[in-house]
Amino acid sequence: MEVPFLSLKKLNKAHEEDFKNALEKFIDSGHYILGESVKEFESAFAQYCESAFCVGVANGLDALILILESFNFPSNSEVIVPANTYFASILAILRAGLKPILVEPSLHDYLINTKEVSKKITNKTTAVLAVNLYGRMCNFTELQSLCTENSLKLIIDAAQSHGAEFSTSKNCIGADAVAYSFYPTKNLGALADAGAVVTDSAELAEHIKINRNYGSGIKYQFDFLGQNSRLSELQAMFLSIKLKYLDSEIAKRRNIAAKYLAEIKNEKIVLPPNDNIHQDAWHLFVIRTEDRNGLAAYLKQNGIGSDIHYPIPPHKQKALNEFNGLSLPITEEIHETILSIPMNSTLSENEVDYIISTLNAY
Repeated sequence: MEVPFLSLKKLNKAHEEDFKNALEKFIDSGHYILGESVKEFESAFAQYCESAFCVGVANGLDALILILESFNFPSNSEVIVPANTYFASILAILRAGLKPILVEPSLHDYLINTKEVSKKITNKTTAVLAVNLYGRMCNFTELQSLCTENSLKLIIDAAQSHGAEFSTSKNCIGADAVAYSFYPTKNLGALADAGAVVTDSAELAEHIKINRNYGSGIKYQFDFLGQNSRLSELQAMFLSIKLKYLDSEIAKRRNIAAKYLAEIKNEKIVLPPNDNIHQDAWHLFVIRTEDRNGLAAYLKQNGIGSDIHYPIPPHKQKALNEFNGLSLPITEEIHETILSIPMNSTLSENEVDYIISTLNAY
């Protein structure tokens, strides 16, 4: 049996006719940038996230940069961020002229460790950028309390957690702003790059709406030096179509995750935590093993695709050479041992059973 890690063609097949109709409507409209389709998606996604405002932008990285720039922090202010995040989280901080302060995550769930955050707060700290990694919400009760006590902004990188819940809510409770990516592999994925900022602040939403359009709120009138980061009208159409089915997509992922967690039994494999099966969005199902390369090769021999999210920690990347000397043993252990196995709604029951039996036989 052949089970690819992810087939985007198969994932989007169910929406093919709707996509074709949307494309025809888009062409016929004659309005291709920041039209009604973007507004409709922004309204629908804000409501889905149980937030007041959504501003569509070009991609998830821009969403983070626009948020950070909008707070107008002093240059080189410190922003605390988990050390095991995707490179873009740290890149956004640097692009905004700020200084990332890397902290160790929890080995339990790979999310930012509030106790480690508290140790890194200085008089230069202005914000915490927490990451809902792999589809799991951070502990917003702890984060909100810590940020309030220290007068810090709480920013969430939710690029992987569309539809996840914390305390029965899809709202990232206590966050000043939340950045989403709609990269095609996401639970809610466009057919190209796309992103959004979600917030309950009308002032912040308006600022980002202007900033994404060169700093212009009125045509040919520029209030400040903005950038060109606009959500495509066509991608907004595609996202509106897929948003209707997002809860169904996540429900299927949760069922698969529950089965994985109940039936994968191999002492060589560490499973993700099972305490939030029906709250996590399960963007990825990430296991750990001491011989990651050996397991990946074994799965490939048996026709099962896998991936690594991510093989090299940010502080060991060539582009961040000033961080190369940091000692972050938990982060390094995570990056050396993690492996993502197939997790998406197109997996059949037979495929899931085959993955489980193959892992158990390793």
